[in-house]
Amino acid sequence: MTHRLCNSAIPWLALFFSTGVIADPLPSWQAGEPKSAIIEFVDRTTNADGEDFVPREQRIAVFDNDGTLWSEQPYYFQLAYALDRAESAPEGTLSDTLQTAVDDRDLAAILEGGTQSLLDIVNVSHAGPTVEAFQDDVGRWLAEARHPETGLAYTEMVFQPMLELLVYLRDAGYATYIVSGGGVDFMRVFTQDAYGIPPQNVMGTTGNLAVSRDDGAMTLVKQGDIAWLDDGDGKPITIQRTLGQRPIIAVGNSDGDVPMLTWATEGDGPRLGVLIHHTDDAREVAYDRQSAIGKLDTGLDEAPARQWVVVDMADDWRTVFDASLTAQSGSEDASPASSQEATE
Repeated sequence: MTHRLCNSAIPWLALFFSTGVIADPLPSWQAGEPKSAIIEFVDRTTNADGEDFVPREQRIAVFDNDGTLWSEQPYYFQLAYALDRAESAPEGTLSDTLQTAVDDRDLAAILEGGTQSLLDIVNVSHAGPTVEAFQDDVGRWLAEARHPETGLAYTEMVFQPMLELLVYLRDAGYATYIVSGGGVDFMRVFTQDAYGIPPQNVMGTTGNLAVSRDDGAMTLVKQGDIAWLDDGDGKPITIQRTLGQRPIIAVGNSDGDVPMLTWATEGDGPRLGVLIHHTDDAREVAYDRQSAIGKLDTGLDEAPARQWVVVDMADDWRTVFDASLTAQSGSEDASPASSQEATE
């Protein structure tokens, strides 16, 4: 699968004046407090002569995925995959009521069944195959599936301003990571192409796995259900287990990201928390405190006191999905510690 940005022929020189000075590292962002706060923070933490300079090995930025890097309405895109696959579930796999809700895409009816109904749906496609077979199937689905409202491929619904932010941070010597409630095996199929973030820099919810040695070959087989939920308080735990240190930048969009932002910004030294507030009903979807998907309530209440940057999508982004204002997406190096050299 090739994402629309990967083979862009627009050179980075398009972002430069003839003097070689970068014109604007975030061209899809409107001038205003959020953009200024982000650029000022990066400048401070990468200025080797400043008191807030952060060594390269500590320049870690973590991002939620659903609702932060790409859309998440009318329901999470991984759930869209699971629903598509559950349509053809063997008879008797799902209850008649749940199968009807799946076929009708009746999210309210599905949610009425609680966590078990969601697990039953997800397990149709997530339990039984090897990791490789599952990821091959996800890749095929991403290449063919289209969003029910926009008609776009799901990987075309990444947020252009966030792609620019990822590139900007990597160019400044930051290692970028995803920390999401989404399934880790699902996300690792597309994050390199979509965001320039390699699989080893992706943390997410994990299902149970088992080792199989059939025919003398070792494979990992997905067993379904949830071994670790990477959401809420699970996010800082996952980061600590994986990286062994607090990030200094954390970006999310929902109350499920609040513990990650809290843990990151309560550390010593310069810290930056960013919340993406979905306020744009014209170009995307407006939702926050009452949403069943991506609810943002506690985060909005705590942001002022914690000095988190709240990005108003309608006011602070010049575009949402349009790729015409930037160049190629850029990519994290294979080794997180060896990201592109930054000017210090």
